[in-house]
Amino acid sequence: MKRIFLLTAIYLLSFSLIQAQEESPYFLISKSTESVAEGIAKAKSALSESGFKIIGEYHPEQSENLAVVCYTHPKLEEIALGFSDRGALASALKIGLKKEGETLHISMINPMYLFYAYFIDGVDKQEDVLRSISNEAIAAMQTVGTMKEPFGGTLDKKKLQKYHYKMMMPYFTDAEELKSFDSFNDGLKTIRQNLEAGAGETQKVYELVYPDKEVAVWGVGLKNAEDGEAHFLPIIGNDHVAAMPYEIILQGNTASILPGKYRIALHWPELTMGTFMKIMSTPGDIKKTMEKLTE
Repeated sequence: MKRIFLLTAIYLLSFSLIQAQEESPYFLISKSTESVAEGIAKAKSALSESGFKIIGEYHPEQSENLAVVCYTHPKLEEIALGFSDRGALASALKIGLKKEGETLHISMINPMYLFYAYFIDGVDKQEDVLRSISNEAIAAMQTVGTMKEPFGGTLDKKKLQKYHYKMMMPYFTDAEELKSFDSFNDGLKTIRQNLEAGAGETQKVYELVYPDKEVAVWGVGLKNAEDGEAHFLPIIGNDHVAAMPYEIILQGNTASILPGKYRIALHWPELTMGTFMKIMSTPGDIKKTMEKLTE
């Protein structure tokens, strides 16, 4: 009886530790003397050879010393579309590159960190598959570099599922609606045309469209020198460059974004209130820019 009790206690303790596992938003994969272009090529090749799909790349801040590679996986897309509350936002994963002096830093957003934050209700049913996708992405990048050093802070699953920066700050479910169109196709046409024209000094980085589900997601580069990436990234830290680009999602006939006070804080969880105050206009600036894509 004592042995059964002991084994049960060990099992419950192990289970609780697994449940409380903390996730960092990023992994540092490698440091090298390679060029940004060489790093991009290696990351894209590693991901493609492991079954991932490259969907876009760009230079945040319009800086040749910064780059992001965006990718997805067919199984991830399928799972993401099963979450009705903007789940498709988690379809796009990102690799960040930063050249600092002679050193190229390559990092990646931790997929599980994003999955726990964006999928929330029902994630338990898909957790094993999502963990497998995450592990495959990490394994692919281990052919680029073997460091896998977590950075950017830590949050456990439960905190990620109900994340907000401070009291009275928004949650994932507090998305900001930008515009309701006459139909999904009307919204799709409008946003595409505006991105093609660079409305609001924007750049289309990637596009994921699922007509049968009436869902579309775009990664959008924010090019305005005064209130875009060149303004806020140096303040809050472009080591977290894999947080970019910002997304706009069209579901049915409604276009929306995650509020900046949620999305920025989630990707920079160690951000102090003092630093956040230095970019206090940024969430509103981002919303105004994204609204221009819906006009």
